[in-house]
Amino acid sequence: MLKIGNIEMKNNVVLAPMAGVCNPAFRLIAKEFGTGLVCAEMVSDKAILHGNKRTMEMLFVDEREKPLSLQIFGGDRASLVEAAKIVDKQTNADIIDINMGCPVPKVTKCDAGARWLLDPNKIYEMVSAVTEAVDKPVTVKMRIGWDDEHVFAVENARAVERAGGSAVSVHGRTREQLYTGKANWDIIKEVKEAVSIPVIGNGDVFSPEDAKRMLEHTGVDGVMIGRGALGNPWMLYRTVHYLTHGELLPDPTPKEKMEIAILHMDRLVSLKGESTAVREMRKHMAWYMKGLPGSARIKDNIMEETGRDNMVAVLNQYIDSLPEDAHKPISVKWSDDEAAAQ
Repeated sequence: MLKIGNIEMKNNVVLAPMAGVCNPAFRLIAKEFGTGLVCAEMVSDKAILHGNKRTMEMLFVDEREKPLSLQIFGGDRASLVEAAKIVDKQTNADIIDINMGCPVPKVTKCDAGARWLLDPNKIYEMVSAVTEAVDKPVTVKMRIGWDDEHVFAVENARAVERAGGSAVSVHGRTREQLYTGKANWDIIKEVKEAVSIPVIGNGDVFSPEDAKRMLEHTGVDGVMIGRGALGNPWMLYRTVHYLTHGELLPDPTPKEKMEIAILHMDRLVSLKGESTAVREMRKHMAWYMKGLPGSARIKDNIMEETGRDNMVAVLNQYIDSLPEDAHKPISVKWSDDEAAAQ
């Protein structure tokens, strides 16, 4: 069981806060597939304070998703605190997460995201200011370091703990690595041994067996799954079941994958309107179709579709065209290069 502050999850599997992915449509599917905690994509503190319509929509939480963590980022203490207060009092999120792992330049140039990894004192200052201003548990998601020469994961996690943080999630790569190379689980283990607050491990978890190995190797309290769940929420369900019962459930069939892909799209349509939802679903459809037999021949059609009904027709025609022996469970494996590209 994973417990963060006074929020208790039903299991220790966590959906990572992926930008452009973790909106309510996908988060709800992840929750329905058994995930203990789902995390929303990061939102800028200044965007929250400006209160524009799109940002406020990003703060929406469906009650069925709970418990849920809303992630914010920023480099200025005053604006970060004020944004956290809005999340604390004006949303029904359960946890406020602070991003100090995002590697993209437009974030780090604002002294936010992974930039904090270079300064444990700044981490303490910022996190303590937020924890003192809000009632909800405050957590931090970080990487192990900025680059190989600046790996301060243990010092940074201790700063989070001293500042009143209720948990820390650690991605086992540096900012310089982005999503390439291998995640360093040894450093995640060092963090777990150095603090008493819950630690959630993240990085290179693409199968239920990976999740179990991470838990056993690092001793972490929870395992966070990100890219492994893209187009494959069954990964979440299968991981929960495997960790609970020691049994590996079968992968989904092509038809099952398409049914959930359509459900995902329909929920996006309800949230964002048909035109925006269908455009956004193109990348998700490519992920849902990864590894399916003969899928390459219809991907071009999918990328050109602009209407929901036409997209569904393409998917149904694809399923109907499959030979009988193709209607079997499909296992999705990410190569290092493919994973890095997501």
